[in-house]
This record gives sequence, structure tokens and C-alpha cells, in this order.
Amino acid sequence: MKSILFLFGLLSAAQCLPSRRAAASPTAEGTRFSIDGKTGYFAGTNSYWISFLTNNNDVDTTMSHIASSGLKILRVWGFNDVNSKPGSGTVWYQLLSSSGSQINTGSNGLQRLDYVVQSAEKYGVKLIINFVNYWDDYGGMNAYVRAFGGTKEGWYTNSQAQAQYKKYIEAVVSRYAQSNAVFAWELANEPRCKGCNTDVIYNWATGISAYIRSLDPNHMITLGDEGFGLPGDGTYPYSYSEGVDFVKNLNIKDLDFGTFHMYPDSWGVSYSFGDGWIKSHAAACKAAGKPCLLEEYGANANCDIQKPWQQTSLSLAANGMSGDLFWQWGDRLSSGLTHNDGNTVYYGSSLAQCLVTDHVNAINAS
Repeated sequence: MKSILFLFGLLSAAQCLPSRRAAASPTAEGTRFSIDGKTGYFAGTNSYWISFLTNNNDVDTTMSHIASSGLKILRVWGFNDVNSKPGSGTVWYQLLSSSGSQINTGSNGLQRLDYVVQSAEKYGVKLIINFVNYWDDYGGMNAYVRAFGGTKEGWYTNSQAQAQYKKYIEAVVSRYAQSNAVFAWELANEPRCKGCNTDVIYNWATGISAYIRSLDPNHMITLGDEGFGLPGDGTYPYSYSEGVDFVKNLNIKDLDFGTFHMYPDSWGVSYSFGDGWIKSHAAACKAAGKPCLLEEYGANANCDIQKPWQQTSLSLAANGMSGDLFWQWGDRLSSGLTHNDGNTVYYGSSLAQCLVTDHVNAINAS
């Protein structure tokens, strides 16, 4: 039985920290995921914004809607990096500075992520928690570069940046290592190293995943990459130009499953590209004996385009695929509708009927 953490004398922290319940963590069983005693294929979604909400009721509303829709996995941002302290009321998790960095465990810091984990525990949703962004949104690797110098390509081997990144990982993992709401720890959102030898990301991912495993041997770990670099049709996403080798990275011992994303519009390929992209990754995961997760996908909030992708992925449930997470979840909160980036699927919409309800029903019937 896992230990229960009591925080006597720290009432405010006790109200925010997630509860610690004895339960098995999600696992990879060959090429399938196992959640709460069920092994199979699971649907889910992404919400970058839920980690930064300041209204607990909004978090619970979102989590309850996700759970009642039959979605089991939610990928969230576990990072929010700044180089100077923002004004009062703004959520931030980590201040990066060469003169001394600070991890914010206050009410406008990691206590906001605490409540997301607590709510996920309450509603039975499993979280993929990410530690850094390749892109500049919410700080990202560039916030480390501004603090410690170098370039984004050099971030993976920058000793100062990596030392602080590991401190941040330790701070987050230690808060939730006993929580059954954690599906997996994720090294980065869409890590790239343009023009680099693929060994750069491979070596970094090998070392960091082993470090996370030393902190928490019970939860899964994944890379969070877009799935670039594997044998295929020769188009840009299959190339190694972004310094990523999907097949090689998939074989890293401490990475439990493979992730890949799919945005034909951004990548300059046709929508029909998706079918082969999914099949190529499923074949690589089957060969490695690990599950594949289609972790992000979107196409102008169009059901007719995306539904066939879901069907292809589900059809490979016994051959490498074990889940998919559409980008992104949308909801109505106390402040109004959440951000619509063109790929948002709002709770209760006709698009949600197609991409969520119908998809979950197909999974349950399979």
C-alpha cells in the first residue's frame, strides 16, 4: 500500500495538494495500455489551459465533462516558465534566472497544478504531465536560453539549463509520485533540434527518462515528440531534419510508449497522409513491443477529415496503437468559452458528438 501524505499545520497547502490514494498506476502491457484494471484502447484529449485556471469550480467543471464524455486520458501543461515575476494574479510555475531560479509552490504556482491533479483523482481522469515546451508559449526552452545562454538547439546539452530542468522535474514529480491520477510523465512538448544529429535528442531523452525513473519507478514515462524520423513516403514529417528519430527513441529503455502528432495543414501534406502516418507508427511500436499514442491531431475542427484517422487508429488496436488524444478540448467556464485555436472541440457541440461520443462508442463496441 502506498503511503499517505499528511501536511499538518499547512492548511492552505493541504487544501490544494491532491489526495494520496492506494491504487495501481496506468501501465503498458505489451502494446496496450492498462488503466484501472482494464487493458485496451483509450480515447482522450489535450488541455493546455486547465493548468492555469484560478477558479477551482472551472477545473472541476472541465474535468467532470471530460469524464462524463468517456474520455480517459488528459494531457496538460506541467510547466509555465518566466524570466521575470509577473503581476499579481498571474499564474507562473518557475522563474528562470542565471542569478538564481525559483520554483513557485504558492497559490499562483504549483498549487494550481495540485488542484488539477486533485480534480483528476476525483473524476477518474488520467493525466499526462509535461515538463517543458519546445515552443515559446509559457516560456519553453527559450526561457531557459534567456536565463542561461546558448540556443534552443544547444538546450539539450546546456549544463546549467539541464540542471535547473532536472530540479523542476524533481519538484513536480515529488508532488504527485503517489497519485493514481498520473498516466505518464512527459519530457517535453514536441522536442526538436533542427539540423542536429539525432543522437542529441536520443542521448538527452535517455538520460532524463532514467532520472525520472529514479524519482518515480511506478509511473510511465514518454517523450512527447511529434513522431518525426522514420521510414515512409519521404515527405517532411518522415525526415530526420528536426533531429528526431522516432524508431531509435522508441527503443530507449525508460520510455514506456511512443507518441506522435498529426497536423497536415502545418506540415504541408494532404489529409490523406494521415492514414499512412498512423500505420507507420503503429508498425514501429509493434516492432518495439510498446504502445503508440496518437497524442495530438487536428484539422480545422472538421469531423469528416478527422474521423477516418480515429477509425484507422482504432483498427490497429491489436497492432501497435493503444489510444488517441484530439487537440483540443473546449468548454464554457465562468469566464466564458475557452480559447478556440481553430482545432477546438467544444463540449456539447455537434463536433463533439462526432469526434468524442461516436468515437468512444466505437471503442466500447470494439
